[in-house]
Amino acid sequence: MSVKLENENITVMISELGAELVSVQNKESGLEYMWEADPNFWGRHAPNLFPIVGRLKGDRYKYRDKTYFMTQHGFARDNEFDLVEKTATTARLRLVNNEDTMAIYPFKFQFDVLYRLTEQDTLGVAYIVTNTDTNDIHFSVGGHPGFRVPLDAGDKFTDYYLNIEPHAEYKRSKLVGPYLDRGAETTFDTNIHLRLRRDDYKDDAIILNTQGEPLTVVLAKLSESHGVTMSIQNAQYVGFWTPYAKEAPLVCIEPWWGIADTVDADGELAHKFGINTLSPAQTFTGSYSLTFF
Repeated sequence: MSVKLENENITVMISELGAELVSVQNKESGLEYMWEADPNFWGRHAPNLFPIVGRLKGDRYKYRDKTYFMTQHGFARDNEFDLVEKTATTARLRLVNNEDTMAIYPFKFQFDVLYRLTEQDTLGVAYIVTNTDTNDIHFSVGGHPGFRVPLDAGDKFTDYYLNIEPHAEYKRSKLVGPYLDRGAETTFDTNIHLRLRRDDYKDDAIILNTQGEPLTVVLAKLSESHGVTMSIQNAQYVGFWTPYAKEAPLVCIEPWWGIADTVDADGELAHKFGINTLSPAQTFTGSYSLTFF
């Protein structure tokens, strides 16, 4: 089922499957901002990643001398959430542990995804993780929203750019295959616009280590007629990705509180690089917002 939010200017649709944002449409122009999940390129819109981000080595990890298997980005994106709060402009969707999740992730948790639409055509997204277990829980969480590029008919992929602020040199994390190679870290200069070029993604995502500092990313046409601004409050990383080999008409901007296993990971979940640990009864919140123009 779908959940609808709207104000005077835009309509937002959210699926209860994965609490996934599937559509943001301008009422007057009919312009659709979100990627349509065409499986020929990438079959998702904006999956929510929990309780891992990226890949585990061998799709497995160890916890208390037992081995568990979990595929890339975790299980939340493929589970039905419950709608626990709804107004015309807000929706809170919730996933809690169940028999199936405990078989692959032996922790009790409550994972809420909260959407809030403002009059300024900004959609706030918050990930709220609550430890309902009697032990510490270990997790990562993140967003993977995909945006249509080009937005306007007749435009080209290369007519668009990314602007990242504050303008600075950030640490750039590199992947070897699906895994993080900390020894290959470089720097990435955001003092100039990043014109969209497919060759920039031939080695997978561009990943910046933001160290939890606020970051603003604009994805727009060079004329700035249409686009999306993402404001990230406290993520550890932000990734930029498009399916390189398929020349897909989309770009993902991905705020992450966690990252893939390192190439030398020992497999212990508590040792996982970038993992978050939450004590019993405590709550973690990660958030970002999207403004559409």
